Amino acid sequence: MNKNRIYCFSGTGNCLDLAKNIARHIGGADIVMMRSAPVDTDARDARCVGFVFPCYGGGAPEDVLRFAKTIQVSPDAYTFGISQSSSYAGTGLAALNDVIPLRYWRAVTHQCSCIWLFPHTLMIPPLSPEKAQKRSEKLAREIAQDVLARRLSPKAPPKNALNAAENKAWPLIAKKKAAAFKVSASCIGCGQCARLCPRGNIRVEYGRAVIGRDCIQCLGCLQYCPQKAISLGKITDKREHYHNPNVSAEELCEKIISIS
Repeated sequence: MNKNRIYCFSGTGNCLDLAKNIARHIGGADIVMMRSAPVDTDARDARCVGFVFPCYGGGAPEDVLRFAKTIQVSPDAYTFGISQSSSYAGTGLAALNDVIPLRYWRAVTHQCSCIWLFPHTLMIPPLSPEKAQKRSEKLAREIAQDVLARRLSPKAPPKNALNAAENKAWPLIAKKKAAAFKVSASCIGCGQCARLCPRGNIRVEYGRAVIGRDCIQCLGCLQYCPQKAISLGKITDKREHYHNPNVSAEELCEKIISIS
């Protein structure tokens, strides 16, 4: 394995794209995906261990924190965490810091994938997808420079009681929203959504996708559907769909992505 290890959760590609760009600028890294249980949890041989993940409901996706507890990191390793959201950082970094102490952390923003909540262009600062992507690439270079310099953050990630409460309630919200999923007659039964689902919550029956309630609300199924056959109500039918232009559905399904 590479001396640099990055553990990444990505629903619609933005976090994976950021992790890949950071990896390139630090001289390469093995990106271990955390959409399901990571295949490599022994990072004691790595000199630099990073985490890149989104903000879901005020904090880290619950699976990220659950999987992080299984990862072994050398006490001598340089550790960093990057949380990506459309607006506010939430408590994900603070929660991760309680599991694996972070020497450096940063919260960044990008396009919103939760389009039942906001249009994907509603981010801070408000930017078009093209400008947001350029900004993400610039931030990746800045973060990589900090990592290479072994910069230390002056304080621990902030904790916020309101965001923590929101994040605690998120799994229930996600299950309730999952009950509203609809699959139209446009579905061709390709199975891409089933392969993408980090919870194994989607199956194909009689040529059409069937979505259960064990949902984390990554919305990869909706955003990557080639037929736009999946919706969460009229609002998601009206709003433009979005996923990172540099990340394919197949790449999100990889277990380890090696960047040189």
